Amino acid sequence: MTTEPLSILVAGASGFIGTPLVRALREAGHHVTTLVRREPRTASEFRWSPGSRPLDPAVLDGADVVVNLAGASIGKLPWTESYKRQILDSRVQATETLVAAMRKAPTPPALFLSGSASGVYGDRPADVLDDDAPAGRGFLADVCTAWEAAATAAPEGVRVVLLRTGVVVGQGGGALAPLVPLTKAGLGGKLGTGGQWWPWIGLDDEVGAIVHLATSPDAAEVRGPVNLAGPEPAVADRITKRVAEDLHRPYLVSVPTFALKALLREAADEMLLSNQRMVPRKLLDTGYRFRYERAEDAVDAAF
Repeated sequence: MTTEPLSILVAGASGFIGTPLVRALREAGHHVTTLVRREPRTASEFRWSPGSRPLDPAVLDGADVVVNLAGASIGKLPWTESYKRQILDSRVQATETLVAAMRKAPTPPALFLSGSASGVYGDRPADVLDDDAPAGRGFLADVCTAWEAAATAAPEGVRVVLLRTGVVVGQGGGALAPLVPLTKAGLGGKLGTGGQWWPWIGLDDEVGAIVHLATSPDAAEVRGPVNLAGPEPAVADRITKRVAEDLHRPYLVSVPTFALKALLREAADEMLLSNQRMVPRKLLDTGYRFRYERAEDAVDAAF
């Protein structure tokens, strides 16, 4: 890690990933400011309204790094047409607002870490997906492609890293949020065939990887897409079965593919049944050491 504290601005700081990220950065000695959509409560908060009004470039004064995790949850169901528009607009508008402020800032940040997701790859059951694998097809692939394009419009001299985040496994949200109550109710089981590749990553490693990319000299040359996924790929059945084991509940009910599609429609294909066998090559090449190398270990840590 760097020995000198950095000034880091975080958008999406109150979310499932943003909250522990801000805490980790501050514990490491960095000066962290955050963007909020309400009245600021402390001197480290700045109000913004992406899509409604520009962000004051002065907010970026002195910022070494900007981290953008802003965006409406894809876990809110059902995906109506209006909510699908919100999923897209919330990401693109937030990113465009940050980039516009960078363009007007006297000294833009040196590094822009901007969110993306494993959904960029679409359903790719036969492929092993390196960081530079091309985008696939589907709603989330289109969202991520637009999201990434907005980030890469950052001004010259700003190094852009695209955080292609997988299925985050951690306490209080992420991939486990819908699984835990179902499993506690005795309804744990395979989703579809259970053989689809889920690009899992433990919440601690999601945060650790972002801190590493933001602050480590070993990551100082990294740019473009970076896969945030665990080092050992796993199929969905390994994750859902481990949840049942950790909760000491039965694992008997299989939800067939047709039932998932009938219940969740497009969201079933995009979130639960698609395959993304992601490999975190860039992270490993920079020396990042995963806390959880197996999906089961990440699930265990959440309970």
